[in-house]
Amino acid sequence: MTDPERIPVIIGVGQVNDRPEDPDQGLDSLGLMVAALKAAEADAGGGLLADLDSLAIVDQISFRDLGNLCEPLATAIGATPAVNYQSAAPHGDTPVRLLNEAANRIGAGEIKLAAIVGGEALRTAAGRAAKRAQGEDKSYNAVRAVSNRREPNYAQAHGLSAPVDVYPLYENATRAAWGQDLAEAQFESAEIWSRFSEVAAANDGAWIRKPASPDDILTINERNRPIAFPYSKLMVANSSVNQGAGFIVTSIAEAWRRGIPEDRLIHIGMGAAAKEPANILHRDRYDGSVSMETSINRTLDLNGMSVADFDHVELYSCFPCVPKMARRTLGWPFDRPATVFGGLTFGGGPIANYMSHAIVSMVEKLRSEGRYGFLFANGGFATDNHCIVLGKQRIAAANFPQDFDYQAEADAARGAVPELVKDYAGAATIESYTVFYGRDGSPKAGVVVARTPEGARTLAHVDVSDGAMLAFLTDGTTEPVGTAGQIVSLGEERFGWRTA
Repeated sequence: MTDPERIPVIIGVGQVNDRPEDPDQGLDSLGLMVAALKAAEADAGGGLLADLDSLAIVDQISFRDLGNLCEPLATAIGATPAVNYQSAAPHGDTPVRLLNEAANRIGAGEIKLAAIVGGEALRTAAGRAAKRAQGEDKSYNAVRAVSNRREPNYAQAHGLSAPVDVYPLYENATRAAWGQDLAEAQFESAEIWSRFSEVAAANDGAWIRKPASPDDILTINERNRPIAFPYSKLMVANSSVNQGAGFIVTSIAEAWRRGIPEDRLIHIGMGAAAKEPANILHRDRYDGSVSMETSINRTLDLNGMSVADFDHVELYSCFPCVPKMARRTLGWPFDRPATVFGGLTFGGGPIANYMSHAIVSMVEKLRSEGRYGFLFANGGFATDNHCIVLGKQRIAAANFPQDFDYQAEADAARGAVPELVKDYAGAATIESYTVFYGRDGSPKAGVVVARTPEGARTLAHVDVSDGAMLAFLTDGTTEPVGTAGQIVSLGEERFGWRTA
């Protein structure tokens, strides 16, 4: 595609942090979105929001009573876009998908000027709830509440409710598959996270701007309590933030007409997306993700690039297993930062809108140094994957509109999904596992994902009062994954794990 009317570029970016002393004076999610878009408009030189043809919003969870924000946001910024929509759910891949959709509409000649934005004010929402609780339980967790809206299913009955419960299954399975012992795997996580903290410390848009050493991340104490084995607080997404981010996309021809300097334009490359099955127990494996591999490799192919072409990357970092898997697929070196924003622990984890901040930071980075950047987004329970490329220079292979859905390819490459058996007792081996901890740092429960001799998958509770069992699963002396044991009936349709 050489028609400048059909070549999409990012022309304005903005992100905001809101830190009110009194939560009643803080911005809600809508307010954060308005502020972020106004910052993006100013970054592009002004005079844009009233002319928007398209406005796309990342769904938010912190102020659900606001409902659909399409009309309120458009009114607040003085826009009347013909295309105005909000994502169906708050998934971490959403900002990249919305960017890809905007590029497609520009490439198809359907629109000229688009904005994508999101905002989460979970810290303010929690502060307001605490002020009104008047001594009641103030530990409300909006993320877990969203996960638990329905009647508990089989996985939830075993403690697998929120993302922080599920991603450790991938962490423990990949560690074993890669031949690492616990110390080696934890060291890799700590090194990657420490580099994230250094990037965040240098980024004005980040929430926590204090570097953390690998020892800080590995040391368990009152500020870094265990969450779900082997993750501690400094290894998991920090959703207690008030952050908004947005960006404005147009054609290069429209950018020229509006007099935007060439050195402010960032070109958009091709994207690719694929998902894992929504039910975490209906997946073929936990030591990898074929949909992640498909989305990364297809993005490289579509843009005619290899890892050597990228000066910067953003590898989604809700939990260490995600960037660890992604960097191996991409070939990104261990000793280079895998973020431009700062990661979901230190940059901030505003639920589904993290990648908007990453896009903002990638644009800012490319304006000052380097040629191309690679963005990998992940969402759900290691479910959703969407990658895209940005460039200071034009991406020669980019041609819009494009079909970024590579689900069929991912499904064809997927291994056999084991049968799920919910009432099994007998011999089994550990496929993966985790232990859950309370706020006081003590173990409160655990779960084993096990495979029967016939290859079926089942779940079993872990008795965390059994010291020997707990040590076996968490001290790193031996590798639990692949170990044989027994699943025994505990009565009332409950089954427990016993190591042989």
